[in-house]
Amino acid sequence: MTTVLIVDDQALQRLGFSMLLEQHADLTLIGEATHGAEAVRMAAELKPDVVLMDVRMPGMDGIEATRRIIESGGRSRILVLTTFDLDEYAYDALRAGASGFLLKDAMPDELVAGIRAVAAGDAVISPGLTRKLIDAFGSRLPGHTPEQQRQLARLTNREREVLTAIATGWSNTEIAERFSLAESTVKSHVSSILTKIGVRDRVQAVIFAYDTGLVRPA
Repeated sequence: MTTVLIVDDQALQRLGFSMLLEQHADLTLIGEATHGAEAVRMAAELKPDVVLMDVRMPGMDGIEATRRIIESGGRSRILVLTTFDLDEYAYDALRAGASGFLLKDAMPDELVAGIRAVAAGDAVISPGLTRKLIDAFGSRLPGHTPEQQRQLARLTNREREVLTAIATGWSNTEIAERFSLAESTVKSHVSSILTKIGVRDRVQAVIFAYDTGLVRPA
C-alpha cells in the first residue's frame, strides 16, 4: 500500500487527484495540504510514501517545501507537478531533492504510474527529457564540492562509464547493449553508484554527474 499526500492550493485540482487515487486499491490518500508550510508539517506527522507536490503556491512554495521535507531525513519521496515540461521550477525542485516531475495535465494512468514508480524508489523523468532539462539550465549548475569529488573518486571505472551513460540519457537497456552487459548487471551498477555518491535516485545521479563535470551541458 502506497500512502499519498496531495499538496495543491486549488480545491478542484485536489479533488481530481483524490478521485483518481480512490480508483486504485494500492494507493491511499492520507492528507491534503494547501500550501508549502502545511505540507512540511503534514509530511512530518503522516510520513507519506509519496508527496504529490504543486510548485506554485502562495507563501512557502513547493520548491522550499520539497527542500525541507527532504532535509528532514524522512522517507517521503516528492513527485512534483508542473505546468510546462521545461518549467524552471521543475529544475529547482529536482535540485531540492524531488524524485521527478509530471505535467499537471498528464493522463491519469501516467500519473498513477508515476506515483508507483516514485514509491518504488525510481525517478519519474524519461532519460531524454532529463538530458533536455539539465542542458536547458546547465548554466545554473554550481561547481562541485570537495565531498562530491571524494564521492566520485569512490566509483570504479565501469561505474563512471555507467554514470556518464545515465547522465547522457541512456536507459538501462541501452547501457547494457553498449557495454555488452546483462541488464541485471547494469541495475547492480546503478544501485552501487547511488550508494557511493549518496543520492536517492537516478535524477539526482544525473545532477551529480553534471555538478562534478563528469558530463557537461551541451
